[in-house]
Amino acid sequence: MHAWLCTDPTGVDALTWTEHPTPAPKAGEVLIEIKAASLNFPDLLIVQNKYQMKPPLPFVPGSEYAGVVQAVGEGVTHLRPGQNVACLSGTGGFATHVIAPAALCMPLPEGFSHVDAAAFIMIYATSHHALIDRAQLKAGETVLVLGAAGGVGTAAIQIAKAQGARVIAAASTEEKCALCLSVGADAVINYGQENLREAIKALTEGRGPDVIYDPVGGEYTEPAFRSIAWRGRYLVVGFAAGPIPALPLNLPLLKGASLVGVFWGDFAKREPQNNAAMMGELARWYAEGKVKPVIDRTMPMSQLKAAYAHMGSRGVMGKLVMVN
Repeated sequence: MHAWLCTDPTGVDALTWTEHPTPAPKAGEVLIEIKAASLNFPDLLIVQNKYQMKPPLPFVPGSEYAGVVQAVGEGVTHLRPGQNVACLSGTGGFATHVIAPAALCMPLPEGFSHVDAAAFIMIYATSHHALIDRAQLKAGETVLVLGAAGGVGTAAIQIAKAQGARVIAAASTEEKCALCLSVGADAVINYGQENLREAIKALTEGRGPDVIYDPVGGEYTEPAFRSIAWRGRYLVVGFAAGPIPALPLNLPLLKGASLVGVFWGDFAKREPQNNAAMMGELARWYAEGKVKPVIDRTMPMSQLKAAYAHMGSRGVMGKLVMVN
């Protein structure tokens, strides 16, 4: 097998494509031949030693992938060789093969492509947990999605629409805004050209959005929160812009609003039964055509460093997927 190995987490340039013996799965594990692996923002942070999870060195980055089970370890009964699966294990995906915990593998129903599956779990689980569980989104409410053309943003648009909400998507270019409309947004704000607060006010007749989904952070957090509706819920999803913003705490008080943290990874560990039910619903929604990952492009696994550069340029719309 071959894998992109990180021996020194100083950045993407330190990754090397190396050959290793193909391992055998131990009890509770499976060996997967990787067909596709998606590139997520944490995959960039982890090779820079900036992510909250710091795996022991050396490690293979690539948190999310899909492929075919080649062998199963002792005690694994729900998976079999030849079965198509997706997995989000945090590391191991940027390779030709990986050993994965069987409990983390999602069996893929017929017709679920490897490319879509590799781009599915993180963004849809995060967005479903955020909007449906944490925000308790109801039909008829208005959702503002920041960074809406990215992976979690496009997933949030689709999930909010599936729940019967009105969606305002905010993105930084006209091209990205057009993508948001194509995946179901009811209105868009180009915050590269428009004043965010004024645009929100105009699109909500001064009322503000009931739910704000923010995977970006940075300079737009405070103006967005100042625009939220009475009893609004502000979802803190991530900080793709880099800086972690600070909010004056009188703002939640004045709006009767809630700041709501979203940490799907810990939710999945602490509430596995609820997480499994959520993933089952998302798989059904995929089969029904309610949700489908937006794929920016696929690239050969050998071009991983170029893919990282493309992601770092903030030009990605949807998800980048590496294929073997």
